[in-house]
Amino acid sequence: MGERIGVFGGTFDPIHHGHLIAAAELRHALRVDRVLFVPASRPPHKQSAVQASDQDRLAMLRLAIARDEGFQMSMIEYERAGLSYTVDTLAALRDEYPGALLFLFLGEDALRDLPTWHRPEGILSLARLGIATRPRSHLDLDVLYRALPGTRGRIELVPTPSIGISATDLRARVADGRPIRYQTPDAVIDYIRQHGIYRR
Repeated sequence: MGERIGVFGGTFDPIHHGHLIAAAELRHALRVDRVLFVPASRPPHKQSAVQASDQDRLAMLRLAIARDEGFQMSMIEYERAGLSYTVDTLAALRDEYPGALLFLFLGEDALRDLPTWHRPEGILSLARLGIATRPRSHLDLDVLYRALPGTRGRIELVPTPSIGISATDLRARVADGRPIRYQTPDAVIDYIRQHGIYRR
């Protein structure tokens, strides 16, 4: 039986404990051998939102996952020119890890938006979906099944602790001089301070 690999994409600007908790919960529940964090080089939906440089985002991600052998970083979107479409990333990972079962890790909001993504049917042909759901969430999958029939039978819902941390809020906190301790790993906090990221 092939390796089970979780694929967790994002801008990670900055990575925080919400990302790490979701990745750990999904890895455990879906019996994934390792999680590939895939930082987006040019995310189609967030081209104006990225605040830190590519170099800094990658450095913070490396620091955040360094102590977990089950977490790795994939540079696959940086090695490819143009916009970062998930379907292209999954196709490249399928070539890189032949025989592996891929799980695309998403949150509830991303799952709802999936029908609007570039070639969503292609995504479903390449990976199963591991969805981090909020406590007491009532996710209406029937709406998704009608919009994207291929999702039926390819979704795994995993209840995940919701701790209310967002990268947007972390950036604002740093800009305002408010604390971010306990919301992202200490090594990331030290890096942000040392390099003056997100300050006004």
